[in-house]
Amino acid sequence: MLAAMGAEPRLRIMRLLLSAHPDGLVVAEIQRELGIPGPTLSHHLEKLRTNELVLSQREGTYLRYSVNTASLRSLLGFLYAECCGRNKAMSRDELFQQCNC
Repeated sequence: MLAAMGAEPRLRIMRLLLSAHPDGLVVAEIQRELGIPGPTLSHHLEKLRTNELVLSQREGTYLRYSVNTASLRSLLGFLYAECCGRNKAMSRDELFQQCNC
């Protein structure tokens, strides 16, 4: 998951989709907002989808993408356990309070 978000365009997509949570955005809206060419955007969205970071839903001829909050919670839990949990920098509740998730 971290590798999938590591590319700058995919991180931009994730930020945009997080700002559109919970409704998400259709591909044309993502493309218009970020200015990423269609084939390149499709590649990045597929990478995020196969790594379970985003969900897609067909709406007629459109695909709507949204953030997979369950996967992000899992990722945050892993990061918490590996970093903040070991040195007691913050409690798990504090972590989830700060990220509003």
